[in-house]
Amino acid sequence: MPEVRLVGPNGEQVGIVRIEDALRLAVESDLDLVEVAPTAKPPVCKLMDFGKFKYEAAVKAREARKNQTNTILKEVRFRLKIDTHDYETKVGHALRFLGAGDKVKAMIQFRGREQQRPEMGIRLLEKFAADVAEVGLVESTPRIDGRNMVMVVGPLKNKAEARREQQQQQKSGGRDSAKRKIRTDAPDETEGQNVAAAMDDDARAKLEQARNVAEDEA
Repeated sequence: MPEVRLVGPNGEQVGIVRIEDALRLAVESDLDLVEVAPTAKPPVCKLMDFGKFKYEAAVKAREARKNQTNTILKEVRFRLKIDTHDYETKVGHALRFLGAGDKVKAMIQFRGREQQRPEMGIRLLEKFAADVAEVGLVESTPRIDGRNMVMVVGPLKNKAEARREQQQQQKSGGRDSAKRKIRTDAPDETEGQNVAAAMDDDARAKLEQARNVAEDEA
């Protein structure tokens, strides 16, 4: 009589039972008997709601595809004698790429005798790595590639995390703007007190004037 190693619906080990007994338990529990390890000796079967299992597996697969990191390798090129403005512009591009969850390949293009000064290229790339350290980490240290020197910096956050953080910042920014608008539109308390005081003074002046008129007529 064929036997199977049976696992309960919550993962509990039932033990080795006859296939007929396993099928009877499945019917009594209103569950399906699913073979999960056919090559095992004896085969392993589990009691489960197979429809629910397929649905949950599909949801997990969909979430995994949505959150997968489709990292793109962006390239930033430098000259060894780059000026400060151009360097800062390149760093700005790299910060944006890394902040969005992409990798950055920093490349120095050597000209003529500059190839004889690789230490200068290393210093420049080390400075670049320090300037983008808030959002990136060096994955590949500087190395010579033909007439160039390259280094790869990876993002500290993957694309899914970067996207979630950006959405949270946008929501937070919207709430802050609404709060600022409410505070701006609200009447100034001090100003209200000054107006009230002015009205009181005016009322008192009119009252005093009325009294004077009444006294004159009397």
